[in-house]
Amino acid sequence: MTSPKPPAEPVYADRTFRSPAGMAGGVLLLLLICWIGGDAMIRGNGRVPWLALAGILTSVPLVVAFTLRPVVSANDRRIRISNPFRTITLPWTEVADLRAGYSSELFTEGGAKYQMWAVPVSLRQRKKAARQQSRRSLDDPYDRTSVTADVRDTKNRIATADRTMADLRELAERAKAGAGGAGAAADTGAAEPAVSVRWAFEVIVPAVVGAVLLVVLFATG
Repeated sequence: MTSPKPPAEPVYADRTFRSPAGMAGGVLLLLLICWIGGDAMIRGNGRVPWLALAGILTSVPLVVAFTLRPVVSANDRRIRISNPFRTITLPWTEVADLRAGYSSELFTEGGAKYQMWAVPVSLRQRKKAARQQSRRSLDDPYDRTSVTADVRDTKNRIATADRTMADLRELAERAKAGAGGAGAAADTGAAEPAVSVRWAFEVIVPAVVGAVLLVVLFATG
């Protein structure tokens, strides 16, 4: 008689992190490209429609790749980083560190480094947050409100990228602690998937086709 399997732990919904400014800029660029390119294709003469088509094929995938595609998705087991041309998926147990210097970066236990395009670092925001914290320390030099201060309010006073990285570190620490306890208690279990990297051919192929068409049109002109 086989013993019943323990109930699986719930997997929480993904938390997603994007750049609102990047998405807004991408939408505006796509509208501009479609307006100019569409007008050239409809009203253009000779080779102009073909040039406009090649330009749209080249530019639209690149704009989507650098503005709308970047996203970081994380749950209690793994993190997925969608960059312009690659998607990296790895379990939290493979994550060694998360840092935000001039760019947001993830370091694996094996020494690999991956940038997170969806979490841009703004030095201007950091300087503004530093000024606010300095002003707050001057207003309360003895830190008399630290006992009752809200942690969420403290997070709101730092730059967006640093706040996002702090949230991801919390997820990583919680997942590693849970994985350690579950691994010690369970006799058997599904192995965590290894680091996987998938190239975004749905972005690369149209951009390459459009670039080749542009080269051919200019070469035969």
